[in-house]
Amino acid sequence: MKRAGIIGWPVAHSLSPVLHGYWLKEYGIDGEMVRLPAQPEQFAAEIARVRRDGFAGVNVTVPHKEAAFALAQSHDRAAEICGAVNLLLFGKNGIAGRNTDHVGLSQSLKENLGAEALAGKTVILLGAGGAARAAVLALDELGAAQIHILNRHHDRAASLSNELALKIRAKLLPGPLESWAAIAPTAALLLNTTSAGMAGTPPLALDLTGLPQGAAVCDIVYNPLETELLRNAAARGHKTIDGLGMLMYQAVPSFEAFFGVRSSVTPGLRAALILALNAP
Repeated sequence: MKRAGIIGWPVAHSLSPVLHGYWLKEYGIDGEMVRLPAQPEQFAAEIARVRRDGFAGVNVTVPHKEAAFALAQSHDRAAEICGAVNLLLFGKNGIAGRNTDHVGLSQSLKENLGAEALAGKTVILLGAGGAARAAVLALDELGAAQIHILNRHHDRAASLSNELALKIRAKLLPGPLESWAAIAPTAALLLNTTSAGMAGTPPLALDLTGLPQGAAVCDIVYNPLETELLRNAAARGHKTIDGLGMLMYQAVPSFEAFFGVRSSVTPGLRAALILALNAP
């Protein structure tokens, strides 16, 4: 049996076992994806344990992505740019770290908006954490000309912008969240990478009045599937994109690395994940 894991704290809510389990059954593979709860001080020891146990690798979720970057002996370009890893692969030559979050977001946006929809356009990105880093890379690959990075703490947005400015082509414009109203009319896409609106957290309170009617709104949160931000955007007639697409597409390269098969994102997979999200 081929084995892989999803490591995080907490991790009980993770849909990764459902997602990978769906593909394992679809492709008739003898394998499993298991949840690996580990507090930060337990992370390195847990990685060593599952490596000894013969795991092919692990997906990494919060709060371990930066620790995973430090632990890996090699990194792909995306991991280097993001300074974070969401996939660790165990091989004869050590531990390899990759970042597939940007792939997930890029594919989801292309599926919903079209491959050229953001070329030369302006995007407003909310947040300045690890997910925001991956989002900047994805948006740059999709041809965005300008990315406004807005955060409650302006210094964090400025720091992220300074770190990434020389690594990408898009122009990065950091600012405080309070500048939203002034720049909203310029956006082709509003993208939330914060945890605001996630189950158990307060919703993202944002007035969408100034957003152009043709602008799309994307929230990487997938639980709940329709956040208050997306509900408000839909009510105003905006194209909305939930976080489930990013989750599914970021898992494709992981599944191939773990189990040797290039999987496909399908309506059946999405339906299975929604069913799991709605389970009591």
